[in-house]
Amino acid sequence: MKTVSIDRFEGKYAVCEDKDGGLFDIESAELPEGAKEGTVLQIDDTEGILQIDQQETDRRRKQNARLQNDVFSR
Repeated sequence: MKTVSIDRFEGKYAVCEDKDGGLFDIESAELPEGAKEGTVLQIDDTEGILQIDQQETDRRRKQNARLQNDVFSR
């Protein structure tokens, strides 16, 4: 399984980033329902099936919120 996160949307594509910082596009129509910027996806290497990793998405969002709070509360 490969893990990627949706960085942004450009036209009909979601620009995704892998753990090494590599960027690649996935057609928005291929994304699971509910996927948006910041969503973490698991890609099955053999089938190419995309699934939202809700637990990792939530963990990253909470971590980002803490970091933003630390920066802006100074």
